Amino acid sequence: MLQAMPQRKPNKSVLKDMLNPVLLGIGANLPSPVGPPGVTIQESLKELARNNIALVSVSRLFQTPAFPPGSGADYVNAAVLCKTQIDAPAILAILNRVENKFGRTRQHRWEPRTLDIDLLAVGDQVLPDPATHATWRGLGPEAQKARFPTELILPHPRLHERAFVLIPLADVAPDWVHPILRLNVLDMLAALPQSSSVGIQPIA
Repeated sequence: MLQAMPQRKPNKSVLKDMLNPVLLGIGANLPSPVGPPGVTIQESLKELARNNIALVSVSRLFQTPAFPPGSGADYVNAAVLCKTQIDAPAILAILNRVENKFGRTRQHRWEPRTLDIDLLAVGDQVLPDPATHATWRGLGPEAQKARFPTELILPHPRLHERAFVLIPLADVAPDWVHPILRLNVLDMLAALPQSSSVGIQPIA
C-alpha cells in the first residue's frame, strides 16, 4: 500500500549557484526489462549519470493517475535537477537513447510506456524562439493530440499545466522561474485548480 511521506523541505540555495540547471521529468507505468516502474526509474538515473548528466537532486517517487484520464495504469513519476556541459539538443538525444534502452516504444500519443524522460527546461532558455513557443503553449486539447513538434521546445510547453510534473519538481527546484511566465514552480503549482492534484501521492 502507498503511504504518505513527510514533505521534503526544498533546498532553495541549490539553483543559485547553477548556470544552466537542467530539469527532467521521469515517469513510467509499464514494466521494463529491468523491472517495475520504480526500479526502471532508479536504473535510468544511473544510465543518465553514465552519459555525463550529473544528478544534483532527485525528488521522491509519486504515484500519479495516467494522463489523459483513463489512458492506462497509474504512473510512477519523479523530477530530477541535473547539470551538464552538453547542449539541449544533445541532452534530448541522450534521453531518447536511455528511453529506448529500457524498452520505450512510440506508436501513438500518450500511450502507456516503460519509460518517459521529458526535458522540461535548461536554465532560462526559450527554444526555438518565443513566438514558436507561444504557438505550442497555446494549443488546445484536440490540437495537442494531433500535432507533434519537429523541433525541441523549451521550456516544455505543458510544464505549467501539469500537477504531476510540478509536484515532484517542487521537491528539487521550487524556485526555478519559468522564463516566459515569470512564475516559479511553487507559483505555477498554486495557480492550478486543486482538482489537478487529486490522486497524486508520494510513494513510501
